[in-house]
Amino acid sequence: MVVVSGTEGYAEEAGALMAQYEGLRFADVHRVVLHLLPCAPAAVLDVGAGTGRDAAALAALGYRVTAVEPTTALRTRAMALHGAAGVRWVDDSLPDLAAVAAEGAAYDAVMLTAVWMHLDTAQRGRAMPVVAGLVRDGGVVILSLRHGPVPPGRRMFDVTGAETAVLAAQCGLRVVLHLEGTDGVLGRPGVSWTRLAFQRETCRP
Repeated sequence: MVVVSGTEGYAEEAGALMAQYEGLRFADVHRVVLHLLPCAPAAVLDVGAGTGRDAAALAALGYRVTAVEPTTALRTRAMALHGAAGVRWVDDSLPDLAAVAAEGAAYDAVMLTAVWMHLDTAQRGRAMPVVAGLVRDGGVVILSLRHGPVPPGRRMFDVTGAETAVLAAQCGLRVVLHLEGTDGVLGRPGVSWTRLAFQRETCRP
């Protein structure tokens, strides 16, 4: 079985992760960025959707949601659990999001929750233009970075908010939120989060 770079360890822990992630409320996890979401029924792309918790919650709020998840063990469980949510699921992965990009669609919001730090330096450089290209003018990219001990079997890098903001600016994304050192809802010792949001600049004639 081919393991997509950055997803190491997730298939093996899919069952435990379902219980862990689904035990958290979307509104609690994303409380500091909820005000940045466009009004429903905007189109939202959830990259690295995992168990489908966020995708299903967004769909319940009236958004048109496309969920991307490359780990089959997670995606199939998520589709079974949230099958009635009306979420469109896609088997695709960063840094290229080839299947999603080939569709040529533009989204009002792209969410990357605890995903970006799984990419190495070169992959992040490839991925940011792809992500920016999927956001329509005026749309937002909402992103979180995990800092702290790396769980056994996982692949993570210590990515800073400042570096991410520079990459985003090079792709026409303006910082609208940058919070450092926020606590996660799980309250794990030694783990903190950076929350970032970028807006795609509106092209003027």
